[in-house]
Amino acid sequence: MPSPEDSASGITNAPPAGHGHGHGHGHPAPTASRRTRRLLAAVLTPFALAAVIGAVLLYPFGQHSAPEAKPGFTRNPVDGVVVAAHAASCTTGGTSGQGTGGAGNCVLLRVELHDGPASGRTIEQRVPDEPTTPEFGVGDEIVLSYSGDSPRESTSYRIVDYQRGGWLLVLVGLFAASVIALGRRKGAASLLALTLTLTVLLGFVLPAILSGADPLLVAVVAAGLIMFCVLYATHGVSARTSTAVLGTLASLSLIGLLSAGFAALTRLTGLDESTSSLISALGHDIDARGLLLAGVVIGALGVLDDVTVTQTSAVWELHHANPRMRWRELYSAALRIGRDHVASSVNTLVLAYAGTALPLLLTYKLSGQSLGDITTTQDVAQEIVRTLVGSLGLIAAVPLTTAIAATVVLSESGGRREDDSAAHSQERRADTSGVLDVVHRAAAAGSTRAVLGAARSRRGSRSRH
Repeated sequence: MPSPEDSASGITNAPPAGHGHGHGHGHPAPTASRRTRRLLAAVLTPFALAAVIGAVLLYPFGQHSAPEAKPGFTRNPVDGVVVAAHAASCTTGGTSGQGTGGAGNCVLLRVELHDGPASGRTIEQRVPDEPTTPEFGVGDEIVLSYSGDSPRESTSYRIVDYQRGGWLLVLVGLFAASVIALGRRKGAASLLALTLTLTVLLGFVLPAILSGADPLLVAVVAAGLIMFCVLYATHGVSARTSTAVLGTLASLSLIGLLSAGFAALTRLTGLDESTSSLISALGHDIDARGLLLAGVVIGALGVLDDVTVTQTSAVWELHHANPRMRWRELYSAALRIGRDHVASSVNTLVLAYAGTALPLLLTYKLSGQSLGDITTTQDVAQEIVRTLVGSLGLIAAVPLTTAIAATVVLSESGGRREDDSAAHSQERRADTSGVLDVVHRAAAAGSTRAVLGAARSRRGSRSRH
């Protein structure tokens, strides 16, 4: 039978309750304190609900998302392959009405149709041999527009483009494989986020705008949906991600205000060639300036989330490396990181807009106008507003996100310290009660042993007598 001293020794040498877990050093993101989680949820939940409710109210339930277009804007695509091509006259036996010119200025194409009402039939198409016309050769897979009348007549068809679906699928597959190979689980999550973004754009933004909803309001709601879905799907639900969402939300609001203000001050109408064609096709009015502002908001979101996530991660890593840093020190160190990122991001945004507007800039250059005259035209001025407003949003995103992240990470540390101190207090109370139990049991055992010893002494004295 073990002695009370042995029992006491065994109990006191046992590991204290609550210390049976390990301490890994893989630097995982720590769990946010309860106070931090409640604060972030209280701030972000109203915006998330507003985005969902706005999407429900703006989506054209029970309506045709795209009204019937006017004649000339619709087409029935038909796939075909060029089986023969040679120079021919543009006037003799013209079959397609594509272009005019003298003899020898056209190319006669024989095209085998692969689908449509006359699938398998070969038709002839004449295309002008001009610099503005694509060059077609034997074996080219092309797309023709079918007017809907006389499917066996060549005049019912018109060559409109090349077939590109196969090679585009190869490129998409290569892109997805590269993302997953490098990012692994993060890469797969980013592809899921990309799918969600396309779903919002194609399934909500386009139908809502085509049904007559305010384009800017639709863009704001869509940006909210994309922001919440993409950031949480890619980076997980955590205080760090919520901080990036807050920074993105604040910066995006600033971009919306600046774009609306400067679009009004510079009297941008948004009525470029493509928008005018869209209004003609719809058959009803659409807010062209709102459509311009919607493009600014959605276009800036893609760069904003990159900046805000980077800044938030920088703050968290700096705090992890030196938990003793005060708010000002943490903010200044992260801001130095953000300056380099902003410089490259702004340049990227400017080059992206310049690349898309390059043909337009070349056209104005040929007009002989001065630089001042060119930059104040409608088409160029709206690109300038897009670029500079988006850049201002990026610049503001760095200090805004850094300040929010520094505040959250320091308050999160304080909350965790309070939680840890409370847990340690409970452990100390548990350890103290355990020690007291041991003492009581040892005392009881000692008393029992003393009583038994006295009884044996009395029996011994009686036997001697």
